[in-house]
Amino acid sequence: MTIQFRRARRDDVPAIVGLLADDTIGAGRESIGAGGDVDEAYWAAFDAVDADPNQLLVVAEGEGEVAGTMQLSFIPGLSRGGAWRAQIEAVRVSSSRRGGGLGGAMIDYAVGEARRRGCALVQLTTDRRRTGAHNFYERLGFESTHVGMKLVLGPDGS
Repeated sequence: MTIQFRRARRDDVPAIVGLLADDTIGAGRESIGAGGDVDEAYWAAFDAVDADPNQLLVVAEGEGEVAGTMQLSFIPGLSRGGAWRAQIEAVRVSSSRRGGGLGGAMIDYAVGEARRRGCALVQLTTDRRRTGAHNFYERLGFESTHVGMKLVLGPDGS
């Protein structure tokens, strides 16, 4: 099957949220209705991401369906001599497409886009519980070099 990588469109949002919810970790934090309905917060988030030139929400499309997704953030910084970095997040491949090389092709696409934009570093985070993903990223040349920490804030910022 031929896969095309493209910028996500607004009408892709239900499929993207479906991919984000399609595992045990995502199912606990994402919300999608039985008919593919998504909360207004997802639509607002899509609009904000789509309007930001330093954000690229990507879908991998094959045979007219969204088979994968990821978000790329391009971050300017003063460290590393003022280098830009690319952050890869929310990488998901449809459960029916896993194991066929799509994930590797997605990461290749992301690294290529980072190079095209002049980034000096590509980084990503992955949940500590996703040991299969850790092995996958290491096979692609990524190294576990830092410890990530988060502070979860409530919906109102508290």
